Amino acid sequence: MSWWWAGAIGAVRKKLDDESTLPPGKYQSVGLVIGATGIVGTSLVEILPLPDTPGGPWKVYAVSRRPRHAWLPSVSDGVHVEQIQCDVSDAADSLAKLSPLTDLTHIFYVAWANRQSEEENIAANTAMLRNVLEAVLPSAPNLQHICLQTGRKHYIGPFDSLSKVGHDPPFHEDLPRLPCPNFYYAQEDLLFESLRSREGAVSWSVHRPGNIFGFASSSLMNIVGTLCVYAAICKGEGEPLRWPGNRVIWEAFSDASDADLIAEQHIWAAVDPYAKNEAFNCSNGDVFKWKHLWKVLAEQFGLEVIGYRGEEERFKLEEAMKGKEEIWEQIVKENQLVPTRLEDVGAWWFADFVLNAEEHLDTMNKSKEHGFLGFRNTGKSFVSWIDKMKAYKIVP
Repeated sequence: MSWWWAGAIGAVRKKLDDESTLPPGKYQSVGLVIGATGIVGTSLVEILPLPDTPGGPWKVYAVSRRPRHAWLPSVSDGVHVEQIQCDVSDAADSLAKLSPLTDLTHIFYVAWANRQSEEENIAANTAMLRNVLEAVLPSAPNLQHICLQTGRKHYIGPFDSLSKVGHDPPFHEDLPRLPCPNFYYAQEDLLFESLRSREGAVSWSVHRPGNIFGFASSSLMNIVGTLCVYAAICKGEGEPLRWPGNRVIWEAFSDASDADLIAEQHIWAAVDPYAKNEAFNCSNGDVFKWKHLWKVLAEQFGLEVIGYRGEEERFKLEEAMKGKEEIWEQIVKENQLVPTRLEDVGAWWFADFVLNAEEHLDTMNKSKEHGFLGFRNTGKSFVSWIDKMKAYKIVP
């Protein structure tokens, strides 16, 4: 990874230059990653401890409800990372585990909970964020910045309102909020209200990625991992890779957000004065068509492709993958993969949503105007995450 922007920002450059004056074992910045085993949290925990990460050297507290799997990539040999198992939906557990972290300078909040209705989402997700803020804000006098990750539903509405509301793409950050309940809005309001007591001493940034391409041990929205598992099952059954979605997503332009790129934007916003108190979209900066990536996916698993063949051929992966647990167990055993349950590695409902949506694109103009010029080639990004799934023996 290349931090292309580090030398162009005076404040960041100064921090890097001052590293040599720090006593051994001391850290320029101390980050708290909430949701550390999620799709972006995993990238943050890997990137923050690197020696060339701006604002560093970084010490990292990696917080997750579940323990980090032993088979996940090493994080700088654990030298700069302390794992904390904490259920942030539990106020008492949050206070007990997080309030002792008095050396924090930055919070990266990339956790979320999924509930049946948006009202339940609002209650659950604001409670989680509130528990973190109430545990940390009174006890971290050196706190400088909080990064809050939300997403594209800021512009298109929650899952249960998608067909009723939504802005016309491309989406830009100045679009007004939609007239419907949205836990992203509730989280933003909670964050802004909580920071008023610090009288501007703690800045914030909000990050709004689209569909994320990445690697995670547990994620309800891992589209690349889910499609890899689907392809592996097709291979195991001797079947072609059939497109399950609609014509729009097969033929229209789409965009994606590489998990490492999102992590880079978080870190940029955390240390760059030009990014303070702003909301930013985060996508790769290019567009693609799923009919092209579908062929790439098939090639990676040695499969024949069957693309969109009319509405009568559409199907839901959530239905098609029912009863495939034994087949997946056999695939795992025969290929000596990491033992996983199909329900844990296949987010079929989310894949059905992505592959049956409308054309949704954002613009990165604001982010670029504020100084973040990071990008990814989506085709290469897609292959790189498939390769990582294979390298860590999640799929054959």
